[in-house]
Order: sequence, then C-alpha cells, then structure tokens
Amino acid sequence: MNNPDERKPGDDRDWSVVVEDGVAKTNEPVSSAVAEPEAATRRHEPHEPARAHLPEKLYEKRAVVHNKRIDGPFRRFKWLVMVVTLAIYYITPWIRWDRGPYAPDQAVLVDLANRRFYMFGIEIWPHEFYFVAGLLIMAGIGLFLITSAVGRAWCGYACPQTVWTDLFQHIDRLFDGDRNARHRLDKAPWTFGKILRRASKWTVYLFIGLITGGAWILYFADAPTLLRDFFAGEAAPVAYGTVAVLTLTTVTLGGFMREQVCIYMCPWPRIQTAMMDEQSLLVTYKDWRGEPRGSIKKAQKNPGAFGDCIDCQQCVQVCPTGIDIREGPQIGCITCALCIDACDRVMKDIGRPRGLIDYATLEDCEREAAGGEPKSPWRTLFRPRTLVYSMIWGGIGGAMLFALGVRSHTDLTVAPDRNPPFMLLSDGSVRNAYTLKLRNMESRPRDMEIAIEGLPGAVMWTENVNRTEAAPTQTVAVPADLVRQVRAYVAVPAGTPSQEFSFRVTSLDEQRESDVVQTRFDAPESE
Repeated sequence: MNNPDERKPGDDRDWSVVVEDGVAKTNEPVSSAVAEPEAATRRHEPHEPARAHLPEKLYEKRAVVHNKRIDGPFRRFKWLVMVVTLAIYYITPWIRWDRGPYAPDQAVLVDLANRRFYMFGIEIWPHEFYFVAGLLIMAGIGLFLITSAVGRAWCGYACPQTVWTDLFQHIDRLFDGDRNARHRLDKAPWTFGKILRRASKWTVYLFIGLITGGAWILYFADAPTLLRDFFAGEAAPVAYGTVAVLTLTTVTLGGFMREQVCIYMCPWPRIQTAMMDEQSLLVTYKDWRGEPRGSIKKAQKNPGAFGDCIDCQQCVQVCPTGIDIREGPQIGCITCALCIDACDRVMKDIGRPRGLIDYATLEDCEREAAGGEPKSPWRTLFRPRTLVYSMIWGGIGGAMLFALGVRSHTDLTVAPDRNPPFMLLSDGSVRNAYTLKLRNMESRPRDMEIAIEGLPGAVMWTENVNRTEAAPTQTVAVPADLVRQVRAYVAVPAGTPSQEFSFRVTSLDEQRESDVVQTRFDAPESE
C-alpha cells in the first residue's frame, strides 16, 4: 500500500485508490454496502471523483497444448482404440452383404431415398423407428455405465473428438517434432522452412478432414457408385456440401481447437458428475503420498521431509488437455491416463513404487491415506450401481433382439374414405371404399391374400378387379421390399347396419405371415 504522506510534489494521483491485480481498492468507504477498509470495488458513487481502472480480461488467452510423447499400457490402449475406431469408420461402407437380387448389397446403409436402414442382416423400416430409439437409449445407458464405473473413459479413448485430436497430434509430432521442438517452432519467425512445414502439415489436416467427410456420405448411398460420381462431378449437391462441412469441422475441431472443445464446448463434463460417486474409478493424484514436493537432491539432503513427487512436470507435459492432475479432479481431465504412464515411468527410474497417479476411487483414497489397503478394481467395478446399469442395458438389448426375432415381415394399414362415407348402389347394396397399404418386408416378391372378417355377406374388389369378380378374398402381388397401395371396395347387402370388421392380409408362401387391422363399415341408418 502507498502512503499518502510520501506523495511527490505535482503528483495529482488519487492516493486513496490503489489498483491491485486489476481491482481498485480504497481505504475510504464508498457506500453503505462497502464500508470496510480496503474493500474491493469496481464502482464509485456520484459524489466521488472518477477513478481510473486497469482493463480487466474477459477471458484468458489460450495456451497452445503440445503434449509430449509417452509410451505405456494406457498409451498403447489409446493406440488400439484409435486404430479400431478409425478402421470401423473408414472401412465399414465398403463391406458387402448379400441380401438377394432385390435389395442393396452394402452391409451398413442409410437408404434415405427408400426410407430404409440396413445393418448386415437387419433391415429397419420407417414404422420400426423404435429400434433406432432403442439403440440410442442403449448408447445413453452405456455411457452412464462407463461413467459410473471408470469416469470419463469414453472421453479419454473413444469419443470422436478425442480420436481425431489424437490423430492430429501425431501428425504434429511427425512434422514438427516432439513437445519442445513444437514450442520452439511456434516462437520461431516465419522462415521458408517454417512455412513449408506448416503448409505440409495443414495439407495432411485437410486430407484427413476430406476423407472423414467422404467416408460419412458413403453410409447414405452405394459406396463405389457414389465415390465414382463424386469425383466425376455427378453426385448430388448435398454430397459436396456435406463433405465440405465435415472437412471444415474436422480440421477446425481436431486440428486447431482440440482441448477447447472438451473444456468449453462439450456438455458431457458438466453432466457426468450426476453419474459419479465416491466409488467411481478416477485418475487421481495421491497427494498424501506425493506432498510436499521436492527434487531428488532435496529429498536426499532431508530424508523424510518430502513426498514421492519430484515435481518433474511429466504428468502435465503428456496431458492432451494441458491440465495438472495434481491440482485434483477438474473439468479438463478426460481420464486418458497418460499421466499414469508418465508418472509410473518416473517412479521406476527413481526407484519408488508406482501408483503415485493411478486409477482410484475417493473411498480407496481415504482408506489408503489412513494406512489401509485399497479394494480390488474388480470389486469396484462390480457393485450394485454398475450392475443395475448393466441389467437395464442388457434388458433393453435383449428385448430388441427378441422383437427383431419375432417381428412379421408382412404389414397392413387401412384408411377408410371419409367423403362420402358410403355409397348406395343400383341393386340396393351399400359400398365403402378403403385405401390399403400392403408392406412386403422380404427381399423377394410375394403374393398376399386380402380377406374380410366379421362382416357377413360382404364382398370385395379392387381397382384392378371387376365388380363381377368380387369375393370375400382377393389376391395381390406385392414387389420385393416395397409397400403396395391398393384401392379396395367393400359392398354388403341392403339393410346391413354400420359395424366394425377387419381386414386380414396373409402371405401366400411357406411363412404364411399375416396381419389384421380393424376398421368400420358405414351404412345408412335404418328407419
């Protein structure tokens, strides 16, 4: 604090105000709300002189994260997950699956034109969207299960943002070297060599983004045909627009924003705490063992005065989001466990036991800090909460498999005409008209029989059948994997009252699948 008595002649500074860390402080009360000496304030009352404040930052400038290369079991597991997930994404559209001559042979296909979703031997129709909803529910519950068991392991290993960020970081390392070399290159002037490196690296970024967007559109059309049309300039405009958008987002989010997406844009870190408790495994720094920190030399000079942490910063340098795990659980930690690999290597080099940073639960941390033994990880994983999530997840999956196994490949919908509801024919009979939709969900054409049930004396004909050939049943050919619309006319003898009845459709093959839809026959009211 400055002493007003020490002010120099001609110094017209307001010595009652001190600017400290960007906050104006005063020894004099500025209002009844701020009346204590040295209370911080960012305002002044009308009767007070204007005060000059230092500009305050609305946000902190981003420090670019260049993580250091590390090897270890968790790093190798990340390699495995990255290779498997990228291989699934890029290769799946090219896998073929024989469904017969009437259906596409692409194993996984979202056929928007025909409103179908194919996944190997499974075909989902629009009216079966509940299967897709079930898959989404299973994905959500699976995410809850993983989070309750091992924290943000999804974020650390399998999240698309993590996978592509990891890929781009390896590209950085390939062109610019490891962590220290990349930092030096960032500070270096823009020479020809630096420009060449940046241009080469960003070209690879663009290529990765391009094949990422290109692979995505292959899920929505026959892959070989669409790829040929794309490069021939004959693909639909939406294909080029989709590739452009996905290329831009992949390069931007994975190549430049990286950890900012995980920390600021992704909502999951803010939701996950609802799924975690004291028994969830987290990447944890064991401060009771590591503190106080000190170098090896200090520890040798003062035995027992320092913990195991030698403050080497390796855990910070390998972190893909640039956090310090020693500061405790934080929103930037994606539970990738690379800090465990780094710390274990240092502990091995200096002859101290591994596990200073390790997967542990809060309960185990308290127990271990008190001198007890931590529980086995398997006992931590197989606890009531994770078992309940597992049973719910498995139950939904089992129900969906059962529904797929027993579902019929024949379906019928009926829409009666409302204007007019009935017509009187010249012979006194009453006629109603209906629009029938016969769905053949087999990859082969089938004949289907339409029958009237519960309407005595009724006969039926269609737009392709003369009334002279009217009968209680009619046979219609339905193409493979399609819905055929049929215009049906039902007539009953005079005097038949309005009543409910049913249409039944039956496939005329060895399966003999059928579907029944109840509807209403309208007739004039009898006197």
